[in-house]
Amino acid sequence: MKAGRSKAGTQRYRCHNLECKTKTFMLDYRYKACEPGIKQQVVDMSINGSVIRDTARVLKINKNTVISTLKKASSIVQVNPNFQALNPKGNLAVRVELACDEAEMDEQWSFVDNKSNQRWLWYAVDHATNTVLAYVFGKRKDVVFKKLKALLEPFGISRYYTDDWGAYERQLESDKHEVGKRNTQKIERKNLNFRTWIKRLTRKTICFSKLETMHDTVIGLLINKVEFGLDIHAKLQI
Repeated sequence: MKAGRSKAGTQRYRCHNLECKTKTFMLDYRYKACEPGIKQQVVDMSINGSVIRDTARVLKINKNTVISTLKKASSIVQVNPNFQALNPKGNLAVRVELACDEAEMDEQWSFVDNKSNQRWLWYAVDHATNTVLAYVFGKRKDVVFKKLKALLEPFGISRYYTDDWGAYERQLESDKHEVGKRNTQKIERKNLNFRTWIKRLTRKTICFSKLETMHDTVIGLLINKVEFGLDIHAKLQI
């Protein structure tokens, strides 16, 4: 049904379906970003190698619209919800069947604004399936690795495979930790996948984020969709 006109004089309509979340809409929008599906394309392009100006140019929208759309992703999660863990019951920790027993861990370099401001992606993958379990961002410091370790504690992982970076040896128990390339091949391959998807993670690139928020959000969206299997469009409420 008709529902008045916009400031530019374009006819607006209202849906008869009471469950429809859109109050009013137009059949022809003057600004392309208002068309259905455009904001979903912004997210999809961002996790498939396109940076902000690329996306704005291809979709014929303003770069500020691209930025604001991505900033809505405040509810992305850092732990894979598809894996079972140790579930607390009262004051006791009741062990359930674990989906992950061994994990590979690594850190991946990037930067924000300039190369002196390094931003590292720390994450762990299931040794059996090569699926990301959890991830954090920060400096290449022990304090950041401790955050990742805390996210992994509920899984009750019995064996960790890493490279020879000192933080792992200092923070992991020696009887649960093994250093070497033989058991870290899957996560090294995952590093290559991430560099292929996200320009911000490419070693030699002129595409980088100016804000840590945008850097972390775009990479987080990729992990949430591809690795966790979550509906990131629903989380963005678009």
